[in-house]
Amino acid sequence: REDTFLDATLPAAVRDAALMKKPGDVIQVASERGVHLVKVEDIMYDLAAGLTAIPRAQPYGRDGGAYFRPLRELMDKDKSYQLTYSIETMGCQMNTADSERIAGQLESMGIIRTEEPMKASVVIYNTCSIRDHAEQKVYSYMGPQAERKRKGESVAIVVAGCVAQQEGESLLRRVPEIDLVMGPQYANRIGDLLEAVMNGNQVVATDAAPIMEDIAQPRRGSQTCAWVNIIYGCNERCTYCVVPTTRGVEQSRPRESIRAELETLAAAGFKEVTLLGQNIDAWGRDMEPKNKFSDLLEHLSDVEGIERIRFTTSHPRYMSLGVVETIAKHPKLCKSIHLPFQSGDDTILKAMGRGHTVEAYLKIIRRIKELMPDAAITADVIVGFPGETEEMFENSMKLMEAVQFDMTNTAAYSPRPNTPAASWHNQLEEKVKADRLQRVMRLATRHAFERSQRYLGRVMEVLVEDRNVKNPAQVKGRIEQGRPVLFEGDIETMRGKLVRVEIMQAEAYYLVGRVASD
Repeated sequence: REDTFLDATLPAAVRDAALMKKPGDVIQVASERGVHLVKVEDIMYDLAAGLTAIPRAQPYGRDGGAYFRPLRELMDKDKSYQLTYSIETMGCQMNTADSERIAGQLESMGIIRTEEPMKASVVIYNTCSIRDHAEQKVYSYMGPQAERKRKGESVAIVVAGCVAQQEGESLLRRVPEIDLVMGPQYANRIGDLLEAVMNGNQVVATDAAPIMEDIAQPRRGSQTCAWVNIIYGCNERCTYCVVPTTRGVEQSRPRESIRAELETLAAAGFKEVTLLGQNIDAWGRDMEPKNKFSDLLEHLSDVEGIERIRFTTSHPRYMSLGVVETIAKHPKLCKSIHLPFQSGDDTILKAMGRGHTVEAYLKIIRRIKELMPDAAITADVIVGFPGETEEMFENSMKLMEAVQFDMTNTAAYSPRPNTPAASWHNQLEEKVKADRLQRVMRLATRHAFERSQRYLGRVMEVLVEDRNVKNPAQVKGRIEQGRPVLFEGDIETMRGKLVRVEIMQAEAYYLVGRVASD
């Protein structure tokens, strides 16, 4: 081994024990020198162990030329050539955050962003596999870029995200023009992966891998609000969900790293952060010793310069009443909670593998309303799950009536690859699912409209984020509860400011107001 020079201060047995742990872990190890208390701050991971590099066997240019080294060929011919990239992001906030990290990595390499994908040197599709037909959508997007390559243009095509993780090397067989297939766990290692692509290889990186802290800063999509990952992956096994197979096991980031990122964002002028995780309440349970999400919220609640902290997505099985109480206690923690219930029927919840009951869910809701009567509560629901009867569906509607959500994301069940429910024989007819989806959407919209009415005539603090593209005379922002607000104002002077706005109009999913006279 090449680290024997450390033996005098940190014996080999202690180093070996630390190498078995994850960032954020604190362990106690005995050696001949005594007892060592070791904290793992970060890891370095050798990518060579986790990727497949496939040399291109033949050229694919129409004129018979060798175009199997697209980027290296450009760079070798013209040292002044400016490489560019474009990213198409599909799906959830986690993918948006991953795209920001990918962009940060590329820009740290000197590759600049272009809004013209057909002229980009590197084209990235950051994909989502939650919805049905996700794979077909990806293939349709790639068609024009594959045609560029067949004509002999030097372009690298990258498929990232959940479809990449799900399909792996089969993507190369379907679309041989693809250069790089990478799962979400490699979002901040794209620079290393592109090196292999530049050398003429097709690369597949989908093996499980520990996630390192970013060296490059993400390229944020906003100047005011930022996404901050705090936990990757998911250990749940909901029978309808593809996430555990595409995003891997849970990996919590150390609290110090998360706070440092918030402090960096505050120094850059950001005012709001949204903490992200597929199952955010599970943060810290994979650490040694275990940590609690409520403690992390406490730790972040006093970062100077950050005015608002949100988080998503919670799981009723893990969201503790302690988290609710922490939100209620700290002004910077937004009184806006996204808590999916997925079904209002215990039989369906059990079939889904959710691990909680309707009553357990309502217990959390009651505590939220008790401590924060004006809080916004949003949710997700799936209708038409295999075996769902009309009565079971009606139970979901009853739960919605009982809670009165500020917003409910609705979806009809669609079988996803490699999920248990996809192979069950009690699938519902599409017309039944479509009918139930329409009914639940109407109810969700009615509740959203009714909940919006409580803001009429009130003066609310709005964090201004951007210009209203539909009406340039207006700016747009959000109140603490998350409702978008439109009002007349100058974006150049108001961006990033908390502005007191009197609400004059309340629609289901947005508000309209004017700057308060006081």
